[in-house]
Amino acid sequence: MESSVIGLRLSLKQRYFLLLCVAAAGIIMYRFTRNHPETRRMNRVEGLRANSSQFTLERKPFLILGGSIHYFRVPRAYWEDRLLKMKACGLNTLTTYVPWNLHEPERGVFKFEDQLDLEAYLRLAASLGLWVILRPGPYICAEWDLGGLPSWLLRDPQMKLRTTYSGFIDAANSFFDEVIKKVVPHQYSKGGPIIAVQVENEYGSYATDENYMPFIKEALLSRGITELLLTSDNKDGLKLGGVKGALETINFQKLDPDEIKYLEQIQPQKPKMVMEYWSGWFDLWGGLHHVYTAEEMIPVVTEILKLDMSINLYMFHGGTNFGFMSGAFAVGLPAPEPMVTSYDYDAPLSEAGDYTNKYHLLRNLFSHYHTQPLPELPPVHERRAYQPAVIQQHISLWDSLRFTDKPFKSERPVNMENLPVNNNNGQSYGYTLYETTITSGGALKSQNNVRDRALVFVDKHFVGVLDYTVQELAVPDGKGKRTLGLLVENCGRVNYGKTLDEQRKGLVGDILLNEHTLRDFNIHSLDMKPAFVNRLESAGHWMSMRHQPSFPGFFHSRLYVNGSPQDTFIKLPGWSKGVVFINGKNLGRYWSTGPQQTLYVPGPWLHRGDNQVIVFEEQETDGKIQFASSPDYGMTIDVQ
Repeated sequence: MESSVIGLRLSLKQRYFLLLCVAAAGIIMYRFTRNHPETRRMNRVEGLRANSSQFTLERKPFLILGGSIHYFRVPRAYWEDRLLKMKACGLNTLTTYVPWNLHEPERGVFKFEDQLDLEAYLRLAASLGLWVILRPGPYICAEWDLGGLPSWLLRDPQMKLRTTYSGFIDAANSFFDEVIKKVVPHQYSKGGPIIAVQVENEYGSYATDENYMPFIKEALLSRGITELLLTSDNKDGLKLGGVKGALETINFQKLDPDEIKYLEQIQPQKPKMVMEYWSGWFDLWGGLHHVYTAEEMIPVVTEILKLDMSINLYMFHGGTNFGFMSGAFAVGLPAPEPMVTSYDYDAPLSEAGDYTNKYHLLRNLFSHYHTQPLPELPPVHERRAYQPAVIQQHISLWDSLRFTDKPFKSERPVNMENLPVNNNNGQSYGYTLYETTITSGGALKSQNNVRDRALVFVDKHFVGVLDYTVQELAVPDGKGKRTLGLLVENCGRVNYGKTLDEQRKGLVGDILLNEHTLRDFNIHSLDMKPAFVNRLESAGHWMSMRHQPSFPGFFHSRLYVNGSPQDTFIKLPGWSKGVVFINGKNLGRYWSTGPQQTLYVPGPWLHRGDNQVIVFEEQETDGKIQFASSPDYGMTIDVQ
């Protein structure tokens, strides 16, 4: 009744205006649904199910053609570009991990903005018509520091990671409280893109607590996860990694019919899926660059599809371990070996988002599994080899200490994680400087307590390196009291295997000089966070290059960009080891030992005009920063 009264009160002019508004809204809605077909999808009745030998979605057979792209390894400005390229390759499903250590850098402090806006990533996938398999951890492996677990967990000396130990459970519950409430609205049943959620990750290879997987499963269900649950393991892990009520999937690179048979035996009349089909492999500092040729890969993918198995390419696009986030590898090695900054992974889409031979061959293969033609290929971003940037100023490590928090005094060495910094969450990444007074020279012994690599100084003069291979160093004789300094670098925590609980960094125990235990340390935390880099940049303490630089030190330069910024790669021949910051963003570590010889610089992180470049270098410089339009990942080796 009311509406007709209102209708009578409207003048002819007002009614005409109202009609125009309704018509305009209709046109906008039509255009939106035409460009975003998923918004007019059928009313959703039934999501992804695994009740027969094939997956079904809306009760129709559904083949998952998936690929992994991690939002935290790709500059946000390029998310859409990478996902469009995924769609154009014929993939229908995006998989991503969720890195706990980035989302909760300090206990109780959660970050979901900018680069870490998981919901924006999920919305973007939905808008492009991609389904999502979410892998929220809490452990993710991923060649990522500590497998994605936050380092502050290790402040507890009793900590047992990935178990039902109360200290771990309490922290994991708190993390899930935050992250799951953000993803629940993006599930299929609520109109979102998430069709499945993984319970933990490769637990079968770790498996120390039979109650752990049921706990994680319940943690997801009790917080509102209603979609299909999955687990993911290699063949050996399948025996121990499953949990009742979750479909088991398998990870591999070379096809072994026995593995497929085993999967069928443990799950008869269930769909088969390769959750991680490894499209390449990761690299370690001091090693070679791994390649897995398209000639080897395409026949395996073809065979998987012929077997009517769903597949997820790990990785479809690897991206970059920006900052200090790359992990370390320890399985079968005498000591952990740190991973390189690039996560190119020899994937179908390169680190900078280029199409590869693998990409084109996969696109051709996947096109046979679509009734409609695939979308056209999005254009490739241009790249530039900018003119070399000459170093203009420098500041020594010792002079930079005034821009860090005041040092912590301690009788004994304290590991990074237990330092009283970052609101008592300890230091997670970077370097820690330990200084003490000595009165003689002699044999300095680390007793394997350096994690992972220490530059050793006497009165600021470099005397050598202690690491896993070198555990003793000769300290020169001298008069009176002198300062012994150990600049210890966390080169990356192990991300896979049975040694996760042992990943404390810095000095983790006593250091001896002539069998005498050193005491009374001044400890400086050098985590090189953006705030420190900004303070350093605006400091008035820089010296011109006319003054001989001392090492380690920070070196300042400007990259001038005329026109719109484009992707590039930094090359540092004549430098030895360190970290590069551009406009305050940490691009990651470089090391002349290789294999990686370039660092990826995303164009969106640059701007027109002057860009600030700061390099932290440990030992030598040739005074300039060079740029290239293509990467150099070093000498190659085939994945074995």
